[in-house]
Amino acid sequence: MSKPKHKVSYGGQAVIEGVMIKGQNSVSVAVRRSDGSIAFLRNPIHPFFKGISKKIPLIRGIVTLAESLIVGMKSLVFSANVSAEQENDEISKSEMVGILSLSLVMAIGLFLILPIVASQPFEGLMGSDIASNIAEGVIRLAIFILYILLIGNMAQIHRVFMYHGAEHMTVHAYEHGDPLEKDFVRRYPTAHPRCGTAFLLTVMLVAIVVFTFIPRDPFWWLILSRIVLIPLIAAASYEAIRFSGFHSENRIVQILSMPNLGLQSLTTKQPTDDQIEVAIAAMNQVIEADQNESGNSGAN
Repeated sequence: MSKPKHKVSYGGQAVIEGVMIKGQNSVSVAVRRSDGSIAFLRNPIHPFFKGISKKIPLIRGIVTLAESLIVGMKSLVFSANVSAEQENDEISKSEMVGILSLSLVMAIGLFLILPIVASQPFEGLMGSDIASNIAEGVIRLAIFILYILLIGNMAQIHRVFMYHGAEHMTVHAYEHGDPLEKDFVRRYPTAHPRCGTAFLLTVMLVAIVVFTFIPRDPFWWLILSRIVLIPLIAAASYEAIRFSGFHSENRIVQILSMPNLGLQSLTTKQPTDDQIEVAIAAMNQVIEADQNESGNSGAN
């Protein structure tokens, strides 16, 4: 007799020495301290991110992206401060704003400006902007993959990738109805269809198709079109990832998902048992919160 599968959708991300899991009603972050204990942060999900906007196709993709950015940044700040405890050097809000601002500037330069500049030699080929637009998308994708390969060689990032694998394996175990124990979690792959890496790759591939037919002149329009259309492309990509996640056993979906799952081999690594323990702890926190919320709702 097959095990029952859970219909509630859980997901999260890896942070510094830990894992964040988002449930239906709260977000839990579990981070390993230097003394071996686990620090927790649990916050309720804002009502706006649980309302009608999460049920409207395309709109829900933009809302989910905004929620992921906000929750992800809060989780990273918490994990960074827990990791800094041993040095008594907690990161202030102003320092975090500075770090994030610098990261944003670097991302714009690396993934927006550089591909546009690098694709200019292809302008005019075939008598249109098609060749240069395709070249821009391919260059952006190549930069993205090269970037992942380079940072993956950094010791701290490699550990984050291991926690990323632990997060996916734990979600797999939950979705298949297995006990959240290390021996059961260890049976599952580190890749998962509903992954942020898969989402980014889908965004880039969809962007290549969309931008292929967008004129490049004047230059201000070239820049503006990339900025304005990205939220819409991200929304459509979210729907694709959401569909593949809920139909992961369909053979056609599996074939179409192969590039996404393949790319995750770069951003997920086999975790240690201690890292799986952290992921399980984060998952148990949000499951407990959801069960408590359901119980309270039923009592009213």
